[in-house]
Amino acid sequence: MGGVTDRTTSSRRAPSPPARLSLTPAPGGLDGMWWPRSRALTRELPSLTAALGGLWGRITGVTVNPAYWPVLPHWVSDAGRTVHVGWSTEEQDPHRLTLFSPDGRWDMLVIPPETGADAAARLMADDGIDAPTREEAAERIDARSREGAWETDGGAGRPSRLPRPIGSIGPSPAGRRR
Repeated sequence: MGGVTDRTTSSRRAPSPPARLSLTPAPGGLDGMWWPRSRALTRELPSLTAALGGLWGRITGVTVNPAYWPVLPHWVSDAGRTVHVGWSTEEQDPHRLTLFSPDGRWDMLVIPPETGADAAARLMADDGIDAPTREEAAERIDARSREGAWETDGGAGRPSRLPRPIGSIGPSPAGRRR
């Protein structure tokens, strides 16, 4: 029995939307800011490296801290070229990523993807805010996102009633002392 191949569909993915960047250096060692649309590095890094390749030379490597990236690929593809992805929990700030090319190294602040448009625009604006202040803002946004996930996953809040002892058939003993 033979197989049928559908040649009318393409195996290529739709092009990624352009990277959301601000390439204004900030005091404290930032070369720019990046606001990804998700925490999926395989989806987000190709548009970032493509956007920066024309400015900083072909990006050959990226280093991230795994704290906020659920999946860490070993590499991603940028226009058929391999970009190596490395990680470090000790040397890499959780809210930064470092890009490497034959021409140098660049550090970028990662604005959490959950950030609202207004807050992201304020962080990316060229207003002389230093890198530590921007990183603290990114940490606050990530903390709120983690807290929101905790709340919606049922991990917080007091129970509405005290549990009944095993074998009890009456109302909960809330407020009753023995």
